[in-house]
Amino acid sequence: MNAAVFSASALSLPISFSKTRSSYLSRKKGVKGEFRVYAVFGDESGLVEKKSQWRPLFDVEDPRSKAPPYKGKFLDVNQAIEVARFDIQYLDWRARQDLLTIMILHDKVVDVLNPLAREYKSIGTVKKELAGLQEELLKAHQQVHISEARVSTALDKLAHMEELVNDRLLPGRVVTDLDKPSSSTSTSTIELDREKTNTGTKSLNVSGPVPRYSPNLKNFWYPVAFTADLKQYTMVPIECFEQPWVIFKGEDGKPGCVRNTCAHRACPLDLGTVNEGRIQCPYHGWEYSTDGECKKMPSTKLLKVKIKSLPCLEQEGMIWIWPGSDPPSPTLPSLQPPSGFVIHAELVMELPVEHGLLLDNLLDLAHAPFTHTSTFAKGWTVPSLVKFLTPSSGLQGYWDPYPIDMEFKPPCIVLSTIGISKPGKLEGKSTKQCATHLHQLHVCLPSSKNKTRLLYRMSLDFAPILKNLPFMEHLWRHFAEQVLNEDLRLVLGQQERMLNGANIWNLPVAYDKLGVRYRLWRNAVDRGDEKLPFSD
Repeated sequence: MNAAVFSASALSLPISFSKTRSSYLSRKKGVKGEFRVYAVFGDESGLVEKKSQWRPLFDVEDPRSKAPPYKGKFLDVNQAIEVARFDIQYLDWRARQDLLTIMILHDKVVDVLNPLAREYKSIGTVKKELAGLQEELLKAHQQVHISEARVSTALDKLAHMEELVNDRLLPGRVVTDLDKPSSSTSTSTIELDREKTNTGTKSLNVSGPVPRYSPNLKNFWYPVAFTADLKQYTMVPIECFEQPWVIFKGEDGKPGCVRNTCAHRACPLDLGTVNEGRIQCPYHGWEYSTDGECKKMPSTKLLKVKIKSLPCLEQEGMIWIWPGSDPPSPTLPSLQPPSGFVIHAELVMELPVEHGLLLDNLLDLAHAPFTHTSTFAKGWTVPSLVKFLTPSSGLQGYWDPYPIDMEFKPPCIVLSTIGISKPGKLEGKSTKQCATHLHQLHVCLPSSKNKTRLLYRMSLDFAPILKNLPFMEHLWRHFAEQVLNEDLRLVLGQQERMLNGANIWNLPVAYDKLGVRYRLWRNAVDRGDEKLPFSD
């Protein structure tokens, strides 16, 4: 039985049989009061009846009713992947029945060897029953080993097909400087890089110092602050694309954004004050309106001076700017949480990482049970297969097996809805099957090549009373910082190696799909492509 239990632990993914089998465990007649366990198997019908302590562990839904309707058809690669995934689910269902057979047979052996039962049976009867059970156990063990081999083959096929899908998305592998041995590189490193280069694996090339930001990436509306943080006589200084800006409210009460540098002596304007809708420099008192025009020059003649300003709008509780040279788009995307959600926290953090690296991290959930073991993913099991399911031309989808929907919204926004039962726990197979939800907004504003301004908004569709409790925002901030710190130590390490030439997207796999699509989208923006990928 030790071998059987070991096999069960190895079968963390669905496994199956291509053949059907018949086996019957018939109920033996016994004496009144005897403890009996019985099960009946039939061709393809699985377990018809079972009464055992093992049932909750192995009882899963028969997947055959959900078989893809592709029989007799030529399939494209995505349909082939769907069929392969179904086959694995079917294999899992069949294997669980086999393992259940072993467990029931084990209980049967215990039943036969029960001293009370032996009092009513001859030695010959007991030997005969044990011999029959031993033969059944041997067959069941053999079938489990066959199933393990079959699931291994099925997983290899699935991995190959998903690689084909990635190959269609990714450009041909580019050999970077990292792959070329230098005089200071050790022999073992040279061999490793040479081996990687010869595999023919396709990859994205994200390595070396962060290049100068493309002007095309600036031609979008960027959320830069929450409305609640901008009062009538306050300022919000920000950096965007390596330029300093300051946001304040004008005489009409509308927000404006100007260069955070006085035209006179280059003093930071945010060190000053806001007077009657004008920002006043603390050095010599020059005052500027929201369009950048200097309205006052104390102690000297007023000259015609203007500092750069950006288009600036307020919508749905957020301040937006347009840093590009193209005319601004007439519409702004909506970032409101779904209907029924109440906003509980709005936080702003300055992080010492390039915004693309942070987006890569936010668009990846497969790392959660390894990275976030002290916060929201504490206690999560490690799935045998993590997938992100998405339309072929989209930047949104849902995670399997986690009940989480996720979307990348250009140019730097991640939206996610998480089905939860209680903090730190997940429930259900999809967000629709969960009773309560948490909605998150992450905005990764590119401050500079090694700094990101992160705007985070959290909303819940339950427990509205929490919003009115004192100090709750401090609690949310503490938790958010804990989660971010778990990520930052990894992303900072990535950034250091990237700057030294390592390719951080060297070997993307199936669950990297959304991050890969973001990188392909960004590459197309940098090139100035007329039609951007995944825009349908």
